Amino acid sequence: MDVEKKGGRNYLTWTDEMDEAMLNVFVEHYNRGDRAQNGWKPHVYTAVVKNVRAKCNVDITKENVISRCKTIDRHYVNVSKMLSTSGFGWDWIHNKLMVDSEDVWRNYVKANKDAACYRHKVIKFWDSISLVFSKDHATGTGARTAGESAAEMAAENVNNINTDSAATSSTQTGEEKISIG
Repeated sequence: MDVEKKGGRNYLTWTDEMDEAMLNVFVEHYNRGDRAQNGWKPHVYTAVVKNVRAKCNVDITKENVISRCKTIDRHYVNVSKMLSTSGFGWDWIHNKLMVDSEDVWRNYVKANKDAACYRHKVIKFWDSISLVFSKDHATGTGARTAGESAAEMAAENVNNINTDSAATSSTQTGEEKISIG
């Protein structure tokens, strides 16, 4: 663990192992519903600190965890914004953004300068990050949690399978059906 002293404050350098230990606790407590309107319930931060200390042998505080959450949240907002834009997707194998073309990337970065650093950035644990941090940003008409989105995608997959079956049977009967999608 690296702790630097800058201007009277200690700065902690987080490792992947520390992030994973923290996110595992957040996911566990997210699934239990241990969130308050303004964020995590206090005992969740205590559990995170204990888990990171135990698994990573580092001395961290609740303030370190809150600071790390702010950093991850900023990344979550930026990446989610890109993923909700046409031409972007997520590469689950390499843990980074996929972009349809260089034109898509150039146009996006031209309008969103702070996105430039994400072109080849590896973001580990995106599944946990998107689950844990999504609730903070899902507001307004049509907003969904990760669980709701997963259920919706599963329903769409079932509908697509049924549509494919209907298309196959209509082909066999000679009827003409047009499928969009």
